[in-house]
Amino acid sequence: MPLVCVIIPTFNRGNMVGRAISSVLYQTFQDYEIIVVDDGSADQTLSKLRPFERVVRILKHETNRGVSAARNTAIRESSSPLIAFLDSDDYWLPDKLRAQVEFFKDNPEALACQTQEIWVRNGQRVNPGKKHQKLSGHIFEPSLKLCMVSPSSVMLRRTLLDEVGLFDEELPVCEDYDLWLRVTSRYPVYLINKYLVVKDGGRPDQLSRSTPAMDRFRIKALVKL
Repeated sequence: MPLVCVIIPTFNRGNMVGRAISSVLYQTFQDYEIIVVDDGSADQTLSKLRPFERVVRILKHETNRGVSAARNTAIRESSSPLIAFLDSDDYWLPDKLRAQVEFFKDNPEALACQTQEIWVRNGQRVNPGKKHQKLSGHIFEPSLKLCMVSPSSVMLRRTLLDEVGLFDEELPVCEDYDLWLRVTSRYPVYLINKYLVVKDGGRPDQLSRSTPAMDRFRIKALVKL
C-alpha cells in the first residue's frame, strides 16, 4: 500500500491535466499512488490521460457530479494513510510530497499540513494580498472569514477524514471552505513555510472566484458546525 494517495479531480482540463500529473511523477518522494477522477469531461481530457494509464489510476464519472464527488470517489477508492489533493490546473514543485511526509514523521500528532503557494494569474506571477497570507496552527477564527487552506497544498491523515467526514456533495461551491471549517474547528493545520505549489488561475471558467451568491453556501457550511 502506498504511503500517500494523490487525488486529482478534473473536468474539461485536457490542456492542463498532463502538467499536473507530470508534476507528481517528478516528485523526489516516490511512495505514492495517483488517482485521477474525470468528472464527465466533454473535451479531450480522457485522451490526454491515456499516456499515463500505466502509472495512474483513472476513474470516470459518466456525468458531471462536481469536484466534491470527484474527490470523494478517489478517497473511497484509496487506502493510503496520507491523502493529498491536486487541482488539475495547478502543479507541484519536486519536493512537495517529501516535505509534507517528513513533517508528519517528525510530528506524529499532526493531522493536517499545507505548504506555501506561488500564485500565477494569466501567466504572470502575482503576490497574494495580506489577507491571503497563510497561518499555522489553530486557524479556525480566520478561516471563518476566508478559506485559509488550499486543496492543492494540503496533506491530511486519512483518520482525520474518517472523523470529520468527506466533501459535501450538496455544495456546488465552497465545498473546500466547508471541509476546512470542520477540520479547523477541531484541530490545527500546520504550515510548512516553503513555496512548493504553483496555483494557476485567472481563467473565466474557474469556479473559485468569489461572488455574492456564494455567501449562502458559506452560511450553510457555518450552520452545519
